[in-house]
Amino acid sequence: MQRTILTIAFLLAALPLSAQQRIIDSTFRPVNLGPTVNSVYDDLLPVISPDGRSLYFVRSDSPENLGGARQDIWYSELQADGTWGQAKNIGPPLNNRDHNYLLSITPDGNTILLGDSYGEARQQQQRSVAISHRISGGWEMPKPVKIKNFYNLATYTEYSLGNDGRTMVMAVERKDTKGGKDLYVSFLQPDSSWSEPTSLGPVLNSIGHELTPFLSSDGVSLYFSSDGHGGFGSYDVFVSRRQDSTWTNWSVPENLGPTINTQGWDLYYTIPAKGDYAYYVSHSNTIGAGDIFRVGLPERVRPRPVVLIYGRVLNKKTGEPISAEIVYEIMETNAPAGEAHSTPLTGEYKIVLPAGYEYSFRASAPGFLSESDNIDVTQVTTYQEIKRDLYLVPIEEGQYFVLKNVFFDYNKATIRPQSHPELMRVAEILKQYPTMIIEVAGHTDFVGPDDYNMKLSHARAQAVADHIIQMGELEPGRIVGIGYGETKPIADNATEEGRQLNRRVEIKILKK
Repeated sequence: MQRTILTIAFLLAALPLSAQQRIIDSTFRPVNLGPTVNSVYDDLLPVISPDGRSLYFVRSDSPENLGGARQDIWYSELQADGTWGQAKNIGPPLNNRDHNYLLSITPDGNTILLGDSYGEARQQQQRSVAISHRISGGWEMPKPVKIKNFYNLATYTEYSLGNDGRTMVMAVERKDTKGGKDLYVSFLQPDSSWSEPTSLGPVLNSIGHELTPFLSSDGVSLYFSSDGHGGFGSYDVFVSRRQDSTWTNWSVPENLGPTINTQGWDLYYTIPAKGDYAYYVSHSNTIGAGDIFRVGLPERVRPRPVVLIYGRVLNKKTGEPISAEIVYEIMETNAPAGEAHSTPLTGEYKIVLPAGYEYSFRASAPGFLSESDNIDVTQVTTYQEIKRDLYLVPIEEGQYFVLKNVFFDYNKATIRPQSHPELMRVAEILKQYPTMIIEVAGHTDFVGPDDYNMKLSHARAQAVADHIIQMGELEPGRIVGIGYGETKPIADNATEEGRQLNRRVEIKILKK
């Protein structure tokens, strides 16, 4: 990366100053998204999906709106040639005859946060927030988000839902607010409610107003607008990095600079997981009133690298797609890192994993056993997209699945601590099905003597069986440990990738 930057700098330096400026301007110059997105009406409040392929926004005053002169949610999808498709009205139930607007969308594209203009909130003219999940026929009716001891002394509130689906940053005015509106955070609770808003602290919150927060995909970089940190215009956009897990320790806000900030109001920046561009609204050089623009982000103010994992959740027996919940955790601590849902009809899912950790992730659905997966992104330095299908195994006799998150010391049967959550899930399944009997099968690759591999595979299988029995306080007869050595390969032993697949521990349902 450093060599690339130096090469670019060297090439630029060799050009005349006018040519240098043209290259810089073409990279970081704001670009109108054009007539397929923008209209002669007011197009506002853009929200880019984390994968950068869908853009949601508000259109005001259009005769095609369900609310007539009010505001509706519209969307456009990125085409194969890099252009944006013709914008479409998202329709009911997300749009009604009130002011409708979308605040955030999760990486899987299946959960959205909206301004609550539905049901009881609409009747009482409350200014709160709602959530909706994708269903087979489109979107479910939005439901109010319950936040403990929530109130806002200001007229409006802005929200940003983290990619993990468990963190929500908001701009509100409360009794402990330092200036006008301040930035607060709330966390998802086990009962699906949200914790009482906590101030993000004095480094971020000024004596002025902090507005329109956007928590980037890395979960660390927070973008927001403020008139209290100095700048080029009425409101400038800043970025600050979270320093630890307290959510009150932040770096000094950094102004995104004059290419992005103008002499006017600069608000509502939204950034995809890749972090290369920001989308925002401007009222200068527009087709209609407000238009949506895109601008390149300099490296210094981009979010930190993330990995987007995508694929499908499939029935391992039939290959059919399944609607499932996706859970991912940091392996070192077993701490929850986020959750997502697969699309009901296709089984497609997407999750975003910030670099710097090893993660385990799995799908779960009633009547199925989860085959977990894992990935190490500790050394990732650039944005990546990786495909990983997830499999669910029907709870039926004869079905089997691989324990991908069980690890042993090299050439030993000693189980490593990060294996415990996987084994605990198996123990819980056996407790839920008190008549179930399973086989734990150990397998090796073909490296080494046959008899050694047979002994090692049996020792590992028995170690797993004993561990599950102890964790679940189960009867020993319910688990049979067998070693198969190298006799049942599932991949080519001639490659390291194949040998890695052959070194495995499997669970087979002998009796349900």
